[in-house]
Amino acid sequence: MDYLPVEVIGNILSHLGAARDVIVASATCRKWRKACQKHLHTISFNSHDWPLYRDLSTSRLEILITQTLFQTTRLQGLSILMDDDDEFSASTVVAWLMYTRESLQWLFYNVRTTPNIYILDICGRQKLEMLVLAHNSVSGVEPNYQRFLCLKSLSLSYISISALDLNLLLMVCPKIEILALVNPEIAMSDAQVTVELNSTTLKSIYIEAISLDKFILEADSLENLHLKDCALELFELVRKGTLKYLKIDDVSIIHLDVGEAVDNLETVDVSNFTINWSKFYQMISKSSAMRSLRIWDVVFDEEDEIVDIETIALCFPQLSHLAVSYDLRDDLREGILHYGLQGLSLLENVNVLELGSTVINDIFTHLNLSRSETYVDVEYWAQSKIAEAGRKGDLKTQHE
Repeated sequence: MDYLPVEVIGNILSHLGAARDVIVASATCRKWRKACQKHLHTISFNSHDWPLYRDLSTSRLEILITQTLFQTTRLQGLSILMDDDDEFSASTVVAWLMYTRESLQWLFYNVRTTPNIYILDICGRQKLEMLVLAHNSVSGVEPNYQRFLCLKSLSLSYISISALDLNLLLMVCPKIEILALVNPEIAMSDAQVTVELNSTTLKSIYIEAISLDKFILEADSLENLHLKDCALELFELVRKGTLKYLKIDDVSIIHLDVGEAVDNLETVDVSNFTINWSKFYQMISKSSAMRSLRIWDVVFDEEDEIVDIETIALCFPQLSHLAVSYDLRDDLREGILHYGLQGLSLLENVNVLELGSTVINDIFTHLNLSRSETYVDVEYWAQSKIAEAGRKGDLKTQHE
């Protein structure tokens, strides 16, 4: 260790991440202290990393963070994630950000201050490439001043923001590629809850816990769309057919439109969803390049909504991974389930096949799969259902 250059030691300390570990390690000797001061590029202050953080008063914690930060130079990554119970002095937190902002490339920020400080004013026009912001408010985005010319990834969790400011925020990030929205509090100017976003560079968007009337996204370069735990009357995606990955998990949508050009879709993963299946299938049926299709825990009430595997095999000839699990009314179950499995022999390129059902009967014993490497996950699914029933004390389901 004595022969390691200080630059290498600084890199080692940066990989430790947690401020407590960095401080303890840098106390080893003068050389390590120098490495911490001159070559540390990443540090994290997280109240969950060290229980002692919670035992310190807010003022003492401010002093500790200030002393640590002001001993570093040219930090590239800074994470400050503190419990909601702590309220820091705004002037102190501003000093931290002003000291580090010129060299920061990524910032994770979840700090409550009195009064509230505006991150966009402090970190705009700098080198920031990633911003993760939580439990704060964003208001009055000014496109002519608050520019994030290098920002590629933006995550907003539990943020208070208007629909207009959200769109303006994307506009002031001309290179943004990744956007995550988790349970935002979106202020509206009229009775209809509508969000319209526009970005020519956005490639991936993750949306969780949003309830809106309309969500319209115009993103010509979008490749990845993931919706989770949302309630939307209308979701419309306007783009030029670049979408490759679509995941919908526990979402209720009355009208879903991802555009006409779906030729590049490679992965579709749908689970616990409420939507008209026939319309959804008609939408994705043009995706001849599909390689992975997952339809899991879906309830069908009508016979004409059944997932016909033979049709899937014909529509998606390149499919290599297929997962299907759905429930039916008792009067539909026997005949429809058998009909739905008719086309299994046509899945020539499928090497992973997962089938789930609340009833495992003789139908499954007649599956004729030509490829020895094909994996049918029926037994695992049944065992998981039995285990779940056992936890809930449902003896009838255990018996089944």
